[in-house]
Amino acid sequence: MVAINALTNPEALPLHLVDAIACTSALVVAPHPDDETLGCGGAIALLRDRGCNIQVLVISDGTLSHPGSCKYPAPKLRALRESETISALAVLGVEATAVTFLRLPDGGVPTYEPEFSQAVASCRNYLTQFPPQLIFLPLRYDPHPDHRASWKIIYTALTNLNLSSRLIEYPIWDWDETQRGSLPNLPSWRLDISSVVQLKQQAIALYRSQTTNLIDDDPEGFRLTAEMLANFTRPWEVYMDATI
Repeated sequence: MVAINALTNPEALPLHLVDAIACTSALVVAPHPDDETLGCGGAIALLRDRGCNIQVLVISDGTLSHPGSCKYPAPKLRALRESETISALAVLGVEATAVTFLRLPDGGVPTYEPEFSQAVASCRNYLTQFPPQLIFLPLRYDPHPDHRASWKIIYTALTNLNLSSRLIEYPIWDWDETQRGSLPNLPSWRLDISSVVQLKQQAIALYRSQTTNLIDDDPEGFRLTAEMLANFTRPWEVYMDATI
């Protein structure tokens, strides 16, 4: 089964247990604060339960979700979203010391020079310090430019390192049929997270800035719809295998 059918009929994909991703160290790359929990929350909880050392790298600062808010100007919003990430990951078993915020501009994760090369260098240094056996990456063709840019930065950093990490890509905005474009031709499968799906749901709920009217003074502010959230609260998660 390949990725072109993965999201149109996900129930047809093979269903694997956590044994399929068993490892001693893993890195979860999140373009924004919340993507790690939405896309990989179940995998994180399952791997942590097995004693896997998980590091989380959040690429952007998340400050574009409510640009018109006076109650939450960018510095305060960044602090809020980072605190939500720490709280959500704690529910999933990840300590705050294992979470790194790169704080690149939300909506402007760079694909241009010299900022792109600077971001690649930062991530290369990070990967050298924490070389993981398994890396969860945002899907390379995700409709959101920050997701595509985050994939490109990490992928470029990896090509200059002598690592044998297994790469797994996870979808976020491809679940929205109105945004979905071409998908990569990658082997696709589901991970059974039924034993931890309630934990994942609890973790998602801690992102109140993205799921409730906590920030109520920006009519154009972002909020995940119930329809979109439903894609991330099922008893399985969809992944796609990739290679460097």
